[in-house]
Amino acid sequence: MLRNDGRNWDAARKIEIRMDYLRYAEGSCLIKVGNTQVLCAATVEKRVPPFLVGSGSGWITAEYGLLPSSTKPRTLREITIGRPNSRSQEISRFLGRSFRAVCDLYALREHQIIIDCDCLSCDGGTRTAAFNGGFLALLQATQRLLEKGIIEKNPIIEFAAALSVGIVHSRILLDLNYEEDSQADADMNLVLTETGRIVEIQTTAEKVPFRFETFQKMFEVAKNGIFKIIELEKEVAKSFC
Repeated sequence: MLRNDGRNWDAARKIEIRMDYLRYAEGSCLIKVGNTQVLCAATVEKRVPPFLVGSGSGWITAEYGLLPSSTKPRTLREITIGRPNSRSQEISRFLGRSFRAVCDLYALREHQIIIDCDCLSCDGGTRTAAFNGGFLALLQATQRLLEKGIIEKNPIIEFAAALSVGIVHSRILLDLNYEEDSQADADMNLVLTETGRIVEIQTTAEKVPFRFETFQKMFEVAKNGIFKIIELEKEVAKSFC
């Protein structure tokens, strides 16, 4: 049985990537995953958080947010409500942790890279799209640091990518769109490296608990999809590496 957008159960959505989307960022990427669109930018600063000053280590952090018109109904700006959105904070931390996990921070030589991920259109999978686009923006920024002689070693340890998988009406589905995600009995967001090492697993039983055997099946389906995304990332990277 085909899904509501015509895909098979184990098929991810089509990905479109446009690098160098922004003029001033050291690395930038507009990534489209079906109807989800995220603009990712990597900005390099010659400073690190206070706890790293003098350590020789760099730092990578991320900020994630939704533009007001990216959702229906309109999302309020955080400045309007006077506090950070808790979901945005959680995803920002997820992204920052994941980017740092695949980098040698000492190779950055006390430079900080900020990855801004702004959702232009939301149809599920925004955090995984943000990681994939943000990783390419990060890769482009580090390549430019190498070319300028600011750093001597590429800090990227391995390519990595992220993808979601869930259980909807007792069926495992890869790369959930919003309609599927809103009905999911369980949801997983997975980040893996090109050698299959785990960066992050976020898995929740939204409605009904599930067995470990089901978790293993979900993991394998997501892993296969992630490896395809990594191959795409490598093809894109040939244009600037």
